[in-house]
Amino acid sequence: MGGAAAGTKWFQHLQRLSASKVSAEAVERGQNRVIDASLTLIRERAKLKAELLRSLGGVKASASLLGVPLGHNSSFLQGPAFAPPRIREAIWCGSTNSSTEEGKELNDPRVLTDVGDVPIQEIRDCGVEDDRLMHVISESVKTVMEEDPLRPLVLGGDHSISYPAVRAVSEKLGGPVDILHLDAHPDIYDCFEGNVYSHASSFARIMEGGYARRLLQFLIVPMYLDLDGFQVGLRSITKEGREQGKRFGVEQYEMRTFSKDREKLENLKLGEGVKGVYVSVDVDCLDPAFAPGVSHIEPGGLSFRDVLNILQNLQGDVVAADVVEFNPQRDTVDGMTAMVAAKLVRELTAKISK
Repeated sequence: MGGAAAGTKWFQHLQRLSASKVSAEAVERGQNRVIDASLTLIRERAKLKAELLRSLGGVKASASLLGVPLGHNSSFLQGPAFAPPRIREAIWCGSTNSSTEEGKELNDPRVLTDVGDVPIQEIRDCGVEDDRLMHVISESVKTVMEEDPLRPLVLGGDHSISYPAVRAVSEKLGGPVDILHLDAHPDIYDCFEGNVYSHASSFARIMEGGYARRLLQFLIVPMYLDLDGFQVGLRSITKEGREQGKRFGVEQYEMRTFSKDREKLENLKLGEGVKGVYVSVDVDCLDPAFAPGVSHIEPGGLSFRDVLNILQNLQGDVVAADVVEFNPQRDTVDGMTAMVAAKLVRELTAKISK
């Protein structure tokens, strides 16, 4: 189990089972049944959607939503666990249409499907700890990928979900991917607040596992001009974050030099020589004027159009993506951030589907 803020419900549940003299073997059998049922539901949904697409024909790739409502690895607030249904609601909100900016229609199943959510809380209530929970998330992502032409577009959840998602994509494709990471924070700390699965440590786990060849990030910190990976939009980093960036060869772009770097960042070419491109968008990469509904508010971020320009102009085969860290409990401006997250999902869908 990870994080000081993690709920105690599962632990209390196990205490009650122990007091009732329920054997460890019986608990494990129950956990296995819940996990198997969870994966089976996602698998059957994915099979059904993929069979429909194959019968329609002419589809090389279709984005498929997979919700991962996990919030307990957040170092501050756990509200991102409530995000997936709010993002879905905003995607299909009647106040706007279902078209992406390049004209793809989300109500066309050849463009977008949905296989539902991984039942995170139900699994945790059975006493499943984070090592195994991360495996369940990875297996869920792989389950979607097994059904051609589906490609996973993961709805978080806090940013800890990116580790099992990227791991699954890399293992399923048989090699590393390039990652474009848009965020206010590097999320590359070795073990944040004693939690190796913290949302602030997801990219350390990814890089340690060899699941990414290049990682591009975006920060408000001194740039490392001699590095090889990519992070974009970051603006809050500590000494350890800088050291970890150097350790893993991450290219980190800072907001204060964005005007100088804009042309390069809006014309990125990734994925050559690897299995594809993974895009991870933390909603707090945006300035809070555009997206106030996040747990960690960091002024001085990207405009929404800046983010879309980076995503829409990205050259590369986007094989999977995630949108994370939207916190509905702080979305006080009448669902504004939900609509922002939904728009990000729409445009990532357009990037994935073909």
